[in-house]
Amino acid sequence: MKVTEEVTQFAKPIVEAHGCELWDVEYVREGSEYFLRLYLDKEGGVDIDDCEAVSRAVDPILDEKDPIPGSYHFEVCSAGLERALKRPSDFERFLGSPITVKLYRPRNGLKELPCVLRDYQDGVLTVEAGKETIVFQKSEVALVRLRVEF
Repeated sequence: MKVTEEVTQFAKPIVEAHGCELWDVEYVREGSEYFLRLYLDKEGGVDIDDCEAVSRAVDPILDEKDPIPGSYHFEVCSAGLERALKRPSDFERFLGSPITVKLYRPRNGLKELPCVLRDYQDGVLTVEAGKETIVFQKSEVALVRLRVEF
């Protein structure tokens, strides 16, 4: 089992007990250091107190279960307004929302496209950019993020 899956299993009930939703778990290397990050969401937004409470509750469980050999930094963060959409449930939840699609290779000269999420089926993304409907295959898309408009 991957580190992120294992951590999700034991962290999710703790996060939910604190009135939040576990949006994502990330285990990444940045430079020479490793980071384990829990991303939280909740109605009305996540604040520093939520992050601190979840961190204090999950930290001893991490020590006990020891899912990661070696040293790493543990962080608890808000998923943020411009969060990445990864799972099918993320796309379903935000249908009709403004997003930014980042592509591996430019299409019509663009690698990044501001648009509106219209559909997501089996990795195929349908968006609306202006009056144009565009369909992207999963293999074309590097990243999809929510986009905040002011």
